[in-house]
Amino acid sequence: MTSKRYLIIGGVAGGMSAATRLRRLDEQAHIIVLERGGHVSFANCGLPYYLGGVIEERSSLLLQTPASLGSRFGLDVRVRTEAVSIDRDAKTVLVRDLATGEETVEAYDALVLSPGATPVRPPMPGGDRMLTLRDIDDVDRAMAELDVAPRTALVIGAGFIGLEMVENLVHRGLEVTLVELGDQVLPPLDPEMASPVAERLRDAGVDVRLRTQVTELHADSALLSDGTTVPAEFVLGSIGVRPDTSLAAAAGLEIGERGGIRVDDGLRTSDPHIWAIGDAVEKVDAISGEPRLVALAGLANRHGRLAADAITGRDIRVRDALGTAVVGLMGLTIATTGWPEKLLRRVGREVRVIHTHPASHTGYYPGAQSMALKLVVDARTDEVLGAQGIGGEGVDKRIDVIATAIAGGLTASDLADLELAYAPQFSSAKDPVNMLGYVALNAAEGLTPSIQWHELDDAMAAGDVLVDVRTPDEVAAGAIPGSINIPLDDLRTRIDELPEGRVIVHCKVGQRGHTAVRLLAQLGREAANLDGGYLTWQAGESARLDAEARETAAAA
Repeated sequence: MTSKRYLIIGGVAGGMSAATRLRRLDEQAHIIVLERGGHVSFANCGLPYYLGGVIEERSSLLLQTPASLGSRFGLDVRVRTEAVSIDRDAKTVLVRDLATGEETVEAYDALVLSPGATPVRPPMPGGDRMLTLRDIDDVDRAMAELDVAPRTALVIGAGFIGLEMVENLVHRGLEVTLVELGDQVLPPLDPEMASPVAERLRDAGVDVRLRTQVTELHADSALLSDGTTVPAEFVLGSIGVRPDTSLAAAAGLEIGERGGIRVDDGLRTSDPHIWAIGDAVEKVDAISGEPRLVALAGLANRHGRLAADAITGRDIRVRDALGTAVVGLMGLTIATTGWPEKLLRRVGREVRVIHTHPASHTGYYPGAQSMALKLVVDARTDEVLGAQGIGGEGVDKRIDVIATAIAGGLTASDLADLELAYAPQFSSAKDPVNMLGYVALNAAEGLTPSIQWHELDDAMAAGDVLVDVRTPDEVAAGAIPGSINIPLDDLRTRIDELPEGRVIVHCKVGQRGHTAVRLLAQLGREAANLDGGYLTWQAGESARLDAEARETAAAA
């Protein structure tokens, strides 16, 4: 029997997963991996932590080498080797050795494209100074610059990777400026969830510049769009990435509306002999069902394995992409899955939103850490559309549970009945995910109407009465302007003090507010709970005031 020839272009997450899976499924095949860079199968998600010295040894990033992959899997892995062009009719690839310039032609029975994505580099004077961090060569260049001991650094872009870079540069002792074109850090989050992240950065001494962009890079400084100059001996860019579709487009493969390689539900391109995976490929969004670009290593690895299965004739199921992600920043864990509220409202989706502020485990067991969780729910169907979390330990666990629930088709109310592991040092008898489910169930059944922090001003302007049911000591430490303080325990006996009209109640996090709404409803008053209580309002108000201050400064 003639052995198959499998050719894989790109030797990092998706490509190497495809190659090793193909070997496990077909011992007789000739499998060639072409990698334009100098390394394969490296831990690109660990690059910022090597930069910061958290990962001490460069060798820790190198999970495999061409030699080790050849020894264990019998793979023909070629680094510093570029796929120049694809001849689809002949089923061949023109290959160039970047060290010697020699060109050869390699035939294939099945071709897998895993070219990844390229960093966005906006044109600007001095822009060649901006480093990026995508591979081992990048981190080597960055480390060489850090070896000359700069004192100041500029990070451009406040997404997940940008914040990892900021934390690690601060860890090295540099004074860091963070510049972000958008109006908040971590654009995938909603503003009230991102506000505490910006506060943590500023508390750590980071100069956070929002709604700003870099217009020029000088020898040791940068000129910003607001006319100010910031110190920048060391410059890292994390503005985003674009799918690398040059080879696919030149071969006439179909490119999707989002700019990535279009594949079918079996990861096959418009050519029946070519599959594509990883950051260069469009995925199907799990919430909208529309094409989406998602640059995540986990998806690339999974799709590499699935492509290998499809190539060897196995039935596969490619799940739609949620974009679940997590980042650690200066003691905070920040995680998200699905869509944020702001984006859902922008596309006209009718949503219910739930904020809670639970502890990581029972309060009586030492070491409990606080967190803020947000659940976004379809108001008509109770479908979970997204979730965000920020806080100490346990945030990632809760977002992972919710992401799994979305994949399994559970509704928001179903979260109340999940059987989750409990012991005092790990959770509460009612896990934070269960609590989100209870709130969702109450909302779905109409027991506890709620409004959001960004709706409060309009509600009060329309005549609603805001009642703070916290204790006087809590109110003395901070209160929402225009509120009336009637502690929850006094509400029954003081209900006659309430003016006419709908009553909006709030406590610190929403739980006492829920009790107050149920009490008032049964005493004949229309009432709603301020979702997430004072803590959510405070975070949202901080984000709003920050935005107003920046607008005022820009106008001046």
